[in-house]
Amino acid sequence: MKKAVLFLLALSFVLPALLCSCHGSRGMDEFVLPGEFDTSRHFDIVFWAKNDTNKTQIDVYNKAKDAFEQAYPNVSVTIRFYTDYSVIYNDVITNISTQTTPNVCISYPDHIATYMTGDNVVVPLNALMDDPDYGLGGAKVKFDSVRREEIVPKFLEECSFGGTYYALPFMRSTEACYINKTYVEKLGYQLPDELTWDFVWEVSEKAVRKDEDGTYAVNGQNVMLPFIYKSTDNMLITVLRQKDAPYSESDGSIKIFNDTTREVLDDIASHVVTNAFSTFKISGYPGNYLNAGQCIFAIDSTAGATWMGSEAPLMDIHSEKVVEFEIAVRTIPQYDTQNPKMISQGPSLCLFNKKDPQEVLASWLFMQYLLTNETQIAYSGTEGYVPVTARAQNDAAYTEYLNYAGEPDADHYWVKLAASKLLLDNIENTFVTPVFNGSASLRSAASQLVESTVKAVRRKETVDDAFYKKLYNDVQAMYHLSENSAGRGTDEGPLSGTAVTLLVVLCAAWACIAAVFLVQRVKKSKE
Repeated sequence: MKKAVLFLLALSFVLPALLCSCHGSRGMDEFVLPGEFDTSRHFDIVFWAKNDTNKTQIDVYNKAKDAFEQAYPNVSVTIRFYTDYSVIYNDVITNISTQTTPNVCISYPDHIATYMTGDNVVVPLNALMDDPDYGLGGAKVKFDSVRREEIVPKFLEECSFGGTYYALPFMRSTEACYINKTYVEKLGYQLPDELTWDFVWEVSEKAVRKDEDGTYAVNGQNVMLPFIYKSTDNMLITVLRQKDAPYSESDGSIKIFNDTTREVLDDIASHVVTNAFSTFKISGYPGNYLNAGQCIFAIDSTAGATWMGSEAPLMDIHSEKVVEFEIAVRTIPQYDTQNPKMISQGPSLCLFNKKDPQEVLASWLFMQYLLTNETQIAYSGTEGYVPVTARAQNDAAYTEYLNYAGEPDADHYWVKLAASKLLLDNIENTFVTPVFNGSASLRSAASQLVESTVKAVRRKETVDDAFYKKLYNDVQAMYHLSENSAGRGTDEGPLSGTAVTLLVVLCAAWACIAAVFLVQRVKKSKE
């Protein structure tokens, strides 16, 4: 009996360790900035970057890596390229438990908030930014590091969670509406300087009219999807902001499941019925339809400008399918053109903690290099991004690039330049949503609400009160959200089946120990 008790006690101590190994031990010591960077040691650091198979972008990253290694010969940088932010996010989450995260990573703030659920996984940057030697513009930094005050304040504040900076902005973009102006005028309209939702819906509805032969009157083709939105999470989030309707609060409270959301989804559904509206996930990339003369309003990031237009330098369709048309670039549709609201987006840089503080410092120095003029101006020239520093924005080389008046070429594609200017002119009109553990799930839920509604209409399902009640409940369950949730989402992930089994065995072990103890007490009392 005593041996059995000892065995069960031992098991009860071993099981928690096994449980931690199953679900991941993510705790690390808090990062402490070294007093001096040790240039006598060699450091290998890893940077995870986002790239849409843009070779020019890859060259910019590689040039930044080479230039940094020249400044710091004791540091070697390995760049791993990803084509999707969500894959980066999932890979980081997977690697947190084994402490094999990259040193520096391209991420969105919503994702970083989830990374922070592990103890000291993400390095807070306040002390690093302000350090007189190795901080922004620090005296001992071996290149012309940007100073804190030279980063556009609005972009920098987007990287602050609860008063602490956990990222640096890298590039910024917003959404733009790329328009087939030729077709708008063919339908009898003049394109306004500022788009309204009423105008876009009206033109889109007129564009679905067909001739007697069954082809669409506006393009003479068998395909016409007048209005395609690439990111439906942005669509719902932005419309709610334009309507001053709730989405979420800074404490993590979920507010999206409201009557205004229902009204927005109803409006979308009414235009799906007529085939006037579709989404990227359902129909495909809006730029492809636009360039083929099968779309009139294509909403995508300003960073996607190089794919838009019949003369776009980047294109995913065969040249034989391209239709010549005059393209126009506008801000996204508004309800109040005097008070425009558009989302601010674009990658930020996240710094991960490591056991060796010197390795973290080496990574921080590389992270700073990505904000130098050389990198910022060169990268912004690859797509419709804008630099995040006032230093780069005011640089003569960048000003010359934006105001290029020479012969058209791929580097100075006018649609890309127009998209960049659109954001620069509207920085103060951009907004971001609250960031918390679970905000990434909430963003996915916003997209799911729109996509599910569009799919239901296309499947001829009845979209009524019962539909929306079920939709809200399904989406809440899918992403572990509720009206009163605060900072909770599916980002943390449920316990694995093995972990659950170990918990059950642990409880059983303690139950057996208690039973053995009671039996011994009863036996002793009888004696």
